[in-house]
Amino acid sequence: MKNNVKNLVAAGLLVAAGILLPIAFHTFKLGGPVFLPMHIPVLLGGFTLPKNLAALVGLLTPFLSFIITSMPAFPFVFAMMAELATYGIVSSFLYRDLKWRIYPALFGAMVSGRISSIITTWLITGVILGKPFSLAKVMSALFITGLPGILIQLILIPGLIKLVEGQRGLQKQSIGSAERR
Repeated sequence: MKNNVKNLVAAGLLVAAGILLPIAFHTFKLGGPVFLPMHIPVLLGGFTLPKNLAALVGLLTPFLSFIITSMPAFPFVFAMMAELATYGIVSSFLYRDLKWRIYPALFGAMVSGRISSIITTWLITGVILGKPFSLAKVMSALFITGLPGILIQLILIPGLIKLVEGQRGLQKQSIGSAERR
């Protein structure tokens, strides 16, 4: 029960960070599509939370951000919801369940999320809106425009995961030594 409460609190904090980080980036005129600040808390959630909560963080973060700030833009908020939910569930599954190392799990989540985004964008643009879908344009936005954000994720996420896991280890040691007294 105690772990469930901790995980729910952590999920809520990550959603809040996922909403606030893009606001901070836009305040300093740093483009969200370039630096991808919303992705960082979601990926962090994937590595630290069970799959269901990690997916929920990925779904709720862009949705609540859209409700509060109108970012990401409608209707592509749905593509971002699919992308970030995929980040959460895939990174949690690969890292926590399959016990992959950080970088392969991160890479797997990033590729899976982008594939999810491409499929959802195609559905929104081509099928629902009936407009021409340009795979090259979407790929460029996801991989070229977002390259600085991808690099930030590759540098920042492993360090944050190690920091969080180090703190958990210290807490377990502290609890263990207190119980022995």
